Amino acid sequence: MEANEARSWLRCYRCWSTDLEVQVHYEGIHKIDPDSGERAEPVDELQEAVVQCLECMHDQPHLGFHNGRVEPIEDRWERMIAGTPWVASCTVTVEANEVETCSGPDAGDALSYAAFGDYGTREFFTHVRFHKHDDDKIVVHLLVELYARSLDEATAVLEDAARGMLAITSLAEESRPPAATGEERP
Repeated sequence: MEANEARSWLRCYRCWSTDLEVQVHYEGIHKIDPDSGERAEPVDELQEAVVQCLECMHDQPHLGFHNGRVEPIEDRWERMIAGTPWVASCTVTVEANEVETCSGPDAGDALSYAAFGDYGTREFFTHVRFHKHDDDKIVVHLLVELYARSLDEATAVLEDAARGMLAITSLAEESRPPAATGEERP
């Protein structure tokens, strides 16, 4: 891939900055070589990485870290870079046992995750307005900001991400921040 091709996706999808960093978290269990004391073969390894914009401090869920380099995530980078922000007012009805907690400081993330999975905590900007218990179900009322290229695509992304029955009350396109207009940054 040429450098010019990389520039289309190697930037913040919110503020357009190219000032990014990758935070890599590694956990590993390794056998120890009894003769040298050095680390030998891995028994178990886990690597997680998050690409973050240093200007606006937002995570970049359209970028991943593989084989030592940042790469676009195929199913979302074009939508997030070429798309515009959409704001939805919606409810998602989920099984009560899918909600880790619905009170306290972690309730917003837990309810967002129950409603939309990783999308609700990593890609979408969610604000849980309130929730209500309905027998063995919980109805989560949210405002959701997501990026899409059209109304149909925004609707499809919400429908695909929903982990329960989704009802969209309103869905409106917002304008991108000024830096996203394609003009050169100072």
